[in-house]
Amino acid sequence: MFRRPIITLLSDFGLKDSYVAEMKAVILSILPDAQIVDISHEVRKFDVRMGAFLLARAAPFFPRGTVHVAIVDPGVGTTRRPIIVETERSFYVGPDNGILMLSARREGIRHAYVIENEKYMLKNISRTFHGRDIFAPVAAHIAAGIPPSEMGSEVHDLVTPSFTEPKLSENSVEGEIIHVDDFGNLVTNITENDLRILGITEGNHLLFEFGRKRLLLKICKAYGEVQVGAPLAIIGSCNLLEISVNQGNASKLFGLDVGAKIVMYKIGKETR
Repeated sequence: MFRRPIITLLSDFGLKDSYVAEMKAVILSILPDAQIVDISHEVRKFDVRMGAFLLARAAPFFPRGTVHVAIVDPGVGTTRRPIIVETERSFYVGPDNGILMLSARREGIRHAYVIENEKYMLKNISRTFHGRDIFAPVAAHIAAGIPPSEMGSEVHDLVTPSFTEPKLSENSVEGEIIHVDDFGNLVTNITENDLRILGITEGNHLLFEFGRKRLLLKICKAYGEVQVGAPLAIIGSCNLLEISVNQGNASKLFGLDVGAKIVMYKIGKETR
């Protein structure tokens, strides 16, 4: 069955200006049958971590072969590299600043290439809008079937920020807050699989350290397992460990925001 090639777009451009439309125009000029899906253009300005999180949330639900373009690019025009990352199920196009890596690493990276071949870029490259002049046309050509290896030389030293991988030891995990949603839930970079490796399941109690504070929480199956206003830990819909408050705002209660470092210790199974 024929399926139109899918290209997703994620950026901090907003929708007030014409930037997103210009990128779509470039893609459709090269690949008229492309199906373009907007993940989000409301990423906080210059917030690479937020962009990486939203991309990692959405990407697993797209079909194999999808080309993801993610642009939160405070280093545009500098020596930061434009790259393509080929994984076991997708292609990622964007700046080499870590925005692609949270999702790409989870899918399993096969190859990565620096975008160098001007044949697949627009003729005139601006200093400030590589999304339109480099990333959009390259994504269209990849979706059209051009091998990523045609775009440039392979590289192995990709920028990999700390938020892409927590540090596991025998009884603890060092992680950080990578997102605060509109409910004030503190989403960490600690995955359900990380907990499984440590033998931690729902019902366990965990000791969290952040700054000089310590917090003992139970991993719950639902917010309603604790009283209204009480804190808890829970595996969220993206399979990441969250610190939450039932019908409350954990970010405000604990004074934590994106980038805050946390250490989590295993305590034990709840007894009844």
